[in-house]
Amino acid sequence: MRLITLDRSEAGITLGKSIYYENGKMLLAKGTLLSDSLIKRLKNFQVFTIYIEDEESEGIDVVESIPEELRVESIEAITKGLTSIANLSSHTKNIQGMMQSDKAIHEMQRIFQNISSCLTENRTALNLLATTKIIDNHLYTHSLNVAIYACQLAIENGLPKSQIEEIGLGALLHDLGKMFIPPEVLNKKERLSDEEFELIKMHSELGFELLRKIHSLPLVISHCALQHHERLDGKGYPRGIKEEEIHPYAKILSVADVFDAVTSQRVYRSAMLPHKGLEVLYSGSGTQFDQNQINLFRGCIAIYPPGLTVKLNDGRTGIVTKYNFTSVGRPIIRIIKDEENQPVQPYEIDLSTSENLTLEIVQADALL
Repeated sequence: MRLITLDRSEAGITLGKSIYYENGKMLLAKGTLLSDSLIKRLKNFQVFTIYIEDEESEGIDVVESIPEELRVESIEAITKGLTSIANLSSHTKNIQGMMQSDKAIHEMQRIFQNISSCLTENRTALNLLATTKIIDNHLYTHSLNVAIYACQLAIENGLPKSQIEEIGLGALLHDLGKMFIPPEVLNKKERLSDEEFELIKMHSELGFELLRKIHSLPLVISHCALQHHERLDGKGYPRGIKEEEIHPYAKILSVADVFDAVTSQRVYRSAMLPHKGLEVLYSGSGTQFDQNQINLFRGCIAIYPPGLTVKLNDGRTGIVTKYNFTSVGRPIIRIIKDEENQPVQPYEIDLSTSENLTLEIVQADALL
């Protein structure tokens, strides 16, 4: 099985995993033989990537850290939850609004408990980068991804269940303040002006001010929103606090937040390759980000998971078959096309071995 972009699909291929849409409804079932009309239908639903079964990827096992049904359900809960809470402006104290926000918070807590259970039971490397993707509002997707990464990091830290759930809810709500930033600024393709960037930076305090007034939430949740852009050297925002002044939850969130941000497609820039995303974190290790958190993060995620189609710097194309825990960014690959993009009899190479050290992944198909 392997993951491909829908644009690269063609009639006659077999769907490797079921595709779910809103309310957890199945759009297409695993094993469906795709036709031109079905491919067009998927495009109309803004499906970006799909798993397929073919001879080239035979025998490659893909392990989902979070089932697709749960991802879809989670996005829906986050969308409704952030909207409900954002409707409680700092000047609003109506009972109905408070009840709706409390209900939304309880639903988000339930969703995160399900996510936490999945990650606790599945102790393989976290595969979040290679999933079936449907184009949606990146704020909600980002909130979910950060919550999953942060949950995995909290587990790696050996934190108790109660703290893991606090971190998870804090992650789901960390960007709440962006609900108050004008969309034309938040989604601007061109370079932001200084004034626009200052407006974006306000989201941390906007989220904090709203969340701290919701009495059903622990106060630490609001500090997750406030501090996730603070940095160890004091060059973060909004308060420029340093080192031990930063809450431990925020140190975890900052690693998860930055990695997902740089490895995800945005209207104003392309996604960074996963190993480059890790390099961003390590370049700020000890100055911006907690080095221990980066090391734990590096050890628990599969940045090039099995089933991902990649291109090497010598022009060859292959499919990741196994993840190398000892050499992040250098997996075992099944080569399926040569330097001239011609099909070849599949064979495997290990990018971590000495004879392959000059090789590097330069493109990963189906990564947003």
